Amino acid sequence: MRFETTKDRDRETVAIDAFTKKFGLTYKKLGEHDVDFSIHLDDKLISYVEVKGRNKESKYAYPLPVAIRKLVKLSDKRIEPVLIWACFDGIIYSKVRDLKGTVKYGGRAPRQGAVNDQELMAYFDKSDNFTFIPFE
Repeated sequence: MRFETTKDRDRETVAIDAFTKKFGLTYKKLGEHDVDFSIHLDDKLISYVEVKGRNKESKYAYPLPVAIRKLVKLSDKRIEPVLIWACFDGIIYSKVRDLKGTVKYGGRAPRQGAVNDQELMAYFDKSDNFTFIPFE
């Protein structure tokens, strides 16, 4: 069962818009069973991106969580995978190859019909590997 709402998708779009605008790039939304976006420079594919919602201000966003299965799916693309966390005040991003964190079983409180609320997760503390882009 999918729990993604219109609000979640809107937050994802605002985040990818901020990221691509900052670097003069374009993006394409991918299918519902794929990572979130492909990123292009002058019509050339240069990256894949997964956007994770973080319902907090950036200063309270750490540690940044992501499911290990999402990291694997993104890394399997092999073309410069990037992870973005969409906060209330901007985005935090990193190239996947630069991530250093802790792996443990966790997630969110289980919901009826959800199969991925509790799973193997990675958590990343604040470091120089992350860049913040405020929303304009």
